[in-house]
Amino acid sequence: MARDETLPAAPGDGFGSDRARQQGGDGEPVLSARPLRERPIGIFDSGVGGLTVLKALGRLLPGEDFLYLGDTARVPYGSRSRDTIVRYSLENAGFLVEQGIKLLVVACNTSSAAALEAIAAAVPAPVIGVVEPGARAAVQASAAGRIAVVGTEATIASDAYARTIRRLSPGAEVYSRACPLLVPLAEEGWLDNDVAERVVAYYVEGFAGAAVDTLLLGCTHYPLLRPLFARVLGPAVRIVDSAEATAQAVSEFLAARQLGRPDALGRRGERHFFVTDAPERFVRVGRLFLGPEVVSAIRVER
Repeated sequence: MARDETLPAAPGDGFGSDRARQQGGDGEPVLSARPLRERPIGIFDSGVGGLTVLKALGRLLPGEDFLYLGDTARVPYGSRSRDTIVRYSLENAGFLVEQGIKLLVVACNTSSAAALEAIAAAVPAPVIGVVEPGARAAVQASAAGRIAVVGTEATIASDAYARTIRRLSPGAEVYSRACPLLVPLAEEGWLDNDVAERVVAYYVEGFAGAAVDTLLLGCTHYPLLRPLFARVLGPAVRIVDSAEATAQAVSEFLAARQLGRPDALGRRGERHFFVTDAPERFVRVGRLFLGPEVVSAIRVER
């Protein structure tokens, strides 16, 4: 059963900072005073989509602890203005920093595209987004250099993926398409029905004529729809999502900075989940991403 304990908002925060500083996702104290290497990694997304990144991180770094915040009260971010996305993202980042994290992963493509620089400037912890790792993975996967990118309206409008791909591979041809209906489909768990397949087919129909050989899923919700993309596009198109690449980037960063847990070997890391709306719904949909590992979530009051 989802846990609906609410953290009251502290003045000026927009989040339940006073109490949240002292309690973790299961009511246990957050050990922000512990050594830096033993602190958790913070992850945020506009909703449940960032759980694809958490899943990849958990496979690669099973001994690390993770705190996940899904801003489910304000999902989707993709149709918001840049100023609003930056404001929401800074609030999310601030909440997680207050929990004593050692690293922040911006698992939302829209936030990574529109707000990563603002977050990095405001947050005292290292920050890793999903755009650069995803773009790099797409460039490596594409033999012909003809890459399609699908994402939210804000991500596509920012041109962040196309710019990054062209910087990494100057001769690449990039074809971008905003897909605003896919996040609501994923959030509702509509992953493999006729409606979802028709929507996916509609969004990618123009890519066939461009002879793309790689599709980059530029939203962390979209991997749940990956089987539909594969079915519609066929085996000639390689599908890349940024979750695995981002997890690899985090692993390499921790190793280079010697920030990995010293006791990680053989340890089962902890997972704590925070949401800004309806924990029950988050748990139900979250299990599509992580399985029964999503047992409960604490609602953070706005």
